[in-house]
Amino acid sequence: MISAEFFLTLWHKLQSIMKQFIISSLLAVIFTLTVNAQTALKKVYNDDINPLEQIDQAVAKAKAEGKFVICQVGGNWCPWCLKFADFITNDSTISQIINDNFVYIHVSYNPRKSQSEEKIAQGKALMKRLNNAGRFGYPVLVVINTEGAVIHLQDSGLLEEGEGYNQEKVLQFFKKWTPQAVKGE
Repeated sequence: MISAEFFLTLWHKLQSIMKQFIISSLLAVIFTLTVNAQTALKKVYNDDINPLEQIDQAVAKAKAEGKFVICQVGGNWCPWCLKFADFITNDSTISQIINDNFVYIHVSYNPRKSQSEEKIAQGKALMKRLNNAGRFGYPVLVVINTEGAVIHLQDSGLLEEGEGYNQEKVLQFFKKWTPQAVKGE
């Protein structure tokens, strides 16, 4: 026959195991939340800016500096848009090519219809201005020359690798669309 002392010892061991399990689980949750908070991607799109005016200002600046404009079209709602912005910001080689050759802007576009009539009209005008760039998904990269003409639309999905972006492919894209490369210099 099993004694009461045996059950009492077993009960205490189970309580100890459960306490350790609960503490370990809580620590794992806290660690996960901390890591996620530290790796949250920076929001780079400003929904309050008129995107057409933003592009016009970027073109004027690019013309004055002898550069092209790159519009990264997307939004803070788009995880891949934020990943791309983070990727190019944190890669010094890519950042240097961008700074030397482009006026780089994040153009906010939300394809959802649950916006104000003004935002819907702006979105339609934006897509018309950018040769319906949204057909490639988001983010889409639009290269604009110094005269304000769209000269290339880049599907960013072709630059992806795994859960991020491929440095070689991204570098190749930017190098092929510098003003010097387009002019054959």
